[in-house]
Amino acid sequence: MQGLMAALDHHAQSGRVMWIGLRGARLDPPRVVDAAEVTEGGLLGDHGRAGKRAVTLIQWEHLAVIASLLGRDVVPETLRRNIAVAGLNLNALRGAVVRVGGAVLRVTGPCAPCSRMETALGHGGWTALRGHGGWCAEVVAPGKVALGDAVSVE
Repeated sequence: MQGLMAALDHHAQSGRVMWIGLRGARLDPPRVVDAAEVTEGGLLGDHGRAGKRAVTLIQWEHLAVIASLLGRDVVPETLRRNIAVAGLNLNALRGAVVRVGGAVLRVTGPCAPCSRMETALGHGGWTALRGHGGWCAEVVAPGKVALGDAVSVE
């Protein structure tokens, strides 16, 4: 059992920030940016919620999975998350503290697809996103996040 517990803490590599989006209000479309300031309440300029859902993350590699399940291309803007991360398995990070660029976040739990996904992605969109909807995080330490920044477990 100890070997399994140790393996849970090992990651093959650090991840990278591939995409950042901000929404000024709840129903606004995301505005794609090259960098953002993470404050205690979430990303500056985003309508987000302070606390356990201050920042939302999505696995970059899951875009291809969702696209395959739908039979069409999918871009991160459609999924309404804040930051897309490649190269680090977000599913393995529940409860973990991660450094994303200059900010430190705690992954709090899955971010379920919202009812808008059926409209945004078309018939079957909500179901295609199940298990691939991303993760919510709370802010442990504010800082700047930019495209290409490393994402690593603290």
